Amino acid sequence: MTTKTKADGGAKSGGSALQKPVTPSKELAVVVGAEPMPRTEVVKKVWDYIKAHNLQNEKDRRAIDADANLEKVFGKKQVTMFEMTKLINQHLS
Repeated sequence: MTTKTKADGGAKSGGSALQKPVTPSKELAVVVGAEPMPRTEVVKKVWDYIKAHNLQNEKDRRAIDADANLEKVFGKKQVTMFEMTKLINQHLS
């Protein structure tokens, strides 16, 4: 059994869409920087920011209590870690 590549009609390709560089919005750039980077790196930098500023809710570790910078990205004061990625994606182009 052979694996088809994208070139010969298969689904497998040389690079992942998650590794394609994306540009953060000006609101998100305050948190992660303005340089284009892969989505995975954006999410990692947001988590680094959350941990550095102690923004995980103490009682419910799945919740993120947004500071002023993240509230501009999320559009609200608190989000779950599951909502976070969807909200971040709206700030990437």
